[in-house]
Amino acid sequence: MVFRTTRTARSTPTRVAIAAAAVSLTLLVAGCSSGRTDTADGSSKTLTINKAFDLKTADPGRMYEPTGQLVDKALYETLLTFEGGDVSKVVDGVASLEQSDDAKTFTLTLKGEHTFSDGTAMTADDVVFSLQRVIGLKGNPSFLLDGVTVTKKDDTTVVLTTENPTPALPAILANPALGILNSKVVKENGGTTDETDTAEKFLNTTSAGSGPYVLDTLDLASQVVLKANENYDGDAPGYGRVVIQNVEGATQKINVEGGSADVALDLSGTQAEALGDSVDVTSDPSANVIFLLLNQNPSVSTITSNPDFVKAVKEAVDYDDLVSIAGTGTAQASGVVPSMLLGALPESGALTQDLDAAKADLAKSGYAGESVTLNFPSDISLNGIDFPTIAQRIQSQLKDAGITVELAPAPVATELDAYRNGTETMGLWYWGPDYPDPSDYLVFTPGNVVGLRSGWAEGANPAISTLADAAAAGGSDEERQSRFEELQTALNADGPFIPLLQPGNNIAAAKDVTGVVYNAVWTIDIAALAAK
Repeated sequence: MVFRTTRTARSTPTRVAIAAAAVSLTLLVAGCSSGRTDTADGSSKTLTINKAFDLKTADPGRMYEPTGQLVDKALYETLLTFEGGDVSKVVDGVASLEQSDDAKTFTLTLKGEHTFSDGTAMTADDVVFSLQRVIGLKGNPSFLLDGVTVTKKDDTTVVLTTENPTPALPAILANPALGILNSKVVKENGGTTDETDTAEKFLNTTSAGSGPYVLDTLDLASQVVLKANENYDGDAPGYGRVVIQNVEGATQKINVEGGSADVALDLSGTQAEALGDSVDVTSDPSANVIFLLLNQNPSVSTITSNPDFVKAVKEAVDYDDLVSIAGTGTAQASGVVPSMLLGALPESGALTQDLDAAKADLAKSGYAGESVTLNFPSDISLNGIDFPTIAQRIQSQLKDAGITVELAPAPVATELDAYRNGTETMGLWYWGPDYPDPSDYLVFTPGNVVGLRSGWAEGANPAISTLADAAAAGGSDEERQSRFEELQTALNADGPFIPLLQPGNNIAAAKDVTGVVYNAVWTIDIAALAAK
């Protein structure tokens, strides 16, 4: 086994603070041979991918789950996109971008010829319909275009406008949920730009995009089959047929090692380390950030709202130890913005353990050994890491500093209410990006969503709020990088959040599969995979 381990440079870059880990009925599927004896150019080869499904639909306007992102990335093209695994920089997709200095006007001009799978050409009308449909459906991805007005300028140009600066919009437009549909075909099959739309059933049987693949069959519980799009304008995909099977992690390891699957997408670090030499493993820190919060509302806890106590907890945590138990690919989270995004803190900005300082700050806080409750979801496993395991290790580490922690696990469906209502004393949670832009992490500031969940009200820290306002205003990439670094440095020093881990994302692939690159939005680009 060869590990291609990448720690993404920090200087380059599920709308929820946490979506409950998708609990799907996973099938122990081993079917579909890999087809490796077929033609040398790959045109008639079958690629078999194992993935634990959270799939609800293939309709882009209603899809916002990881499996849906993976599928729709292959079926639909977007106005803008990312190159490989680099989500720090948006590049042209089917259109080029011209953005106003105030980040309120975005002009998208279609490039060259883009043909839908039925052979018709893409126009600005298709773009307008597709984006307005996402807005009008009020489905899971509709929030991506909150406050965005979409208008046609001419047959090849669309203008998006916002009332407030929205520097994250280019990154948002790369999301497969905003894939461009063949408006004529979708309208003929019930498509509208409001909640009367009935096109989902059609889009779950026949795709209507211009991507490298078309939908052959879809079973939300078991598998998705894709076929190469004969009318695709780009480079032909490496495989003529792709089968994505719903398989739980332990069986994925067995299948990819035994050869009945070519790619496994949901391996824990431990499972990846246990694989033999028949496969390659690509390991990267995921875009998920696991963090602790300490409630700043004195009516919830006079202990955790004490700034010296917060500082002591930050100094007491053994971050290296947490990384070691999490396994291959895991990295310490330097800040709330994950390492692959624009605005991430460099490793040098991460919190570090200092037990002597922790004990000194604990004494300053007046803490006298009282038990402090740590709330966390008992039934979440993120990238193969169980939350109870992390909570137990944190309890032990804080004990070494003189802090008594009582663990209070609860099912995620129960614990989410306490988290969202801001009543947890200490909480262990994670944030997965709604879109790969640091603007998504302004929620960790006073008066914003996650700030309020930690009892951190508006006005609680004016200096940090000022830094957040500056970061939200936009600017060049260099300006935004600097502003978000400054904001996170202040959050690490004075905020109620303790960034802990970016769990590893481990992808195993047969040695004759090339092009495996982790992407924080769509996991992998299926069309980029090819046979050696």
